[in-house]
Amino acid sequence: MEEDEIIKFENEKKKLTIKFVVFTIIISIIVAVAASEFSLYYYMKKSSISKGKVSEDPKENIEVIADTLEGFRKVIDESYIGEIDEQKMLDETIKGYINGLGDEYSEYMTTSEWADFQANALGNYVGVGIYMSVDKNGNVVVLAPIKGTPAEEAGIKSGDIIAFVNEENVMGMSSDDVSAKIKGEEGTKVKITILRENEYKDFELERKSIKVYHVESKMLENNIGYISLITFDEGCSDEFKNAYQTLKSQGAKKIILDIRNNTGGLVDEALKILDLFLPKGSTELITLDSKGNKEIDKAKEDSIIDMDTVVLVNEYSASASEILVGALKDNNKATFVGKNTYGKGVIQNVFMLEDGSALKLTVNEYFTPNETKINKVGIKPDYEIEDNEETEEDEQLNKAIELLK
Repeated sequence: MEEDEIIKFENEKKKLTIKFVVFTIIISIIVAVAASEFSLYYYMKKSSISKGKVSEDPKENIEVIADTLEGFRKVIDESYIGEIDEQKMLDETIKGYINGLGDEYSEYMTTSEWADFQANALGNYVGVGIYMSVDKNGNVVVLAPIKGTPAEEAGIKSGDIIAFVNEENVMGMSSDDVSAKIKGEEGTKVKITILRENEYKDFELERKSIKVYHVESKMLENNIGYISLITFDEGCSDEFKNAYQTLKSQGAKKIILDIRNNTGGLVDEALKILDLFLPKGSTELITLDSKGNKEIDKAKEDSIIDMDTVVLVNEYSASASEILVGALKDNNKATFVGKNTYGKGVIQNVFMLEDGSALKLTVNEYFTPNETKINKVGIKPDYEIEDNEETEEDEQLNKAIELLK
């Protein structure tokens, strides 16, 4: 046999060997998958878990759910090798049921979760001091660190995406879930990894007792009073009123109200603040319930604020912030500067359970006094101004000052 023919023969032999090995691997994979699927199929047939069909009658569906869970529980009791936390099983079942509504604002809260929720509403909790929200990509983003807290002192900034908490990936989680992972006992530490401009940065922070002040105020030049309303938590309307009266006593003739990054809070607090601006009897809010019933909230007190007012808003001004903006706008009581607001035009009620847990449920859609829709739309400012993060200037605030001069 010639040398080139020998080489050719050896090459063909190698190709056949490679094909045989690949073929053997493929057959092995197919057999493994088939065996796995057969085992799973056989196990499920053996378990005989039945799942009823959904009907149009909610009462029948409750029975279907109960029967289905009973079937699952039977298999768990017979086969599951781990320990069972009965309370957690119940809580997670209820959470899943409420999550099935597909409403981002409705949720079931356990007793401890409800206690945390109340502590936040009152402005007292143990954590690191971060206001957070969910961006359009579904990630939890830092709205702002609270002044004088571990987060601010460490250098966490507005716009940072919270990517990991104690090395657990939290991308795509809800802000409540991320917040719960960050909180803990005072004096303990938590590792937070943030994503900033495509770069990951680690922060190890000590948890401390955080006191949230809802209002910050100061005097600017040209007799302009500045009030930053951070949240609409309990007591913020009294703080706002005191801040306004202090600025007025210092000579304020005009007011800038800053509700940028204010994601909302208690509707009643927003209405109390509106009472300070609007004449008694003015329409502040229109709500519709699940039955289509309309309710109109009107100003209950005589107004005390009669100054030129500019309100600063952005894409994170939401919920109670938008109630305030809508009412002031439709009653021609302010000029608005910034970016289009978030667009949360629904209201939740809290239904308490006997054990101290709670159901937070969306029960109303609200509209501005002129019956303008807000939900999923937001409110457009009179002057749409971008705040350039690459500069130290606050372009939106500068525009407000310019308008009031």
